[in-house]
Amino acid sequence: MDIKLIPTREDELEEFIGNIQASFQKGAVEEFGEDCKQVLPREDIDKALSAQGAEVLNIVRDNEIVGGAIVKINRETNHNELMFFYMKVEYIGGGIGYKAWQAIENRYPDTKVWETATPYFEKRNIHFYINKCGFHAVEFFNPHHPNKEMNDADYFFMFEKVMNHD
Repeated sequence: MDIKLIPTREDELEEFIGNIQASFQKGAVEEFGEDCKQVLPREDIDKALSAQGAEVLNIVRDNEIVGGAIVKINRETNHNELMFFYMKVEYIGGGIGYKAWQAIENRYPDTKVWETATPYFEKRNIHFYINKCGFHAVEFFNPHHPNKEMNDADYFFMFEKVMNHD
């Protein structure tokens, strides 16, 4: 399976946003049913897209876009963030995500630490990040979190992966 990461063009952004929302919504619907609200508002995606150091990538297999990622790269500290990562709904569970994550790691070889987060109900994501990709859960955000800015947050896990560059 040949996976490539190709920077997303400006004219592809609307489709990228729709695909990422559909992918995130799939997990919410599986957990809460068809009537659940939109779990990934456009504002959250726009904030990630405009973050300093943000890079938007299409995940491409056999010349077809099958997913995407928004990463935030800090070239001074090499502490980077996987802000959003998704597979199109029809490709979830096919092993592409792991290959895509490996491609992301290879694209940013100077990374010392990767951070990402996922909602508490996304059991598939939790399994993926911890058991497949080597992340560790380092924090659990909830209404009782001591960070006052996070008190209104939904429940989600923060993951970290310290890279070993031996």
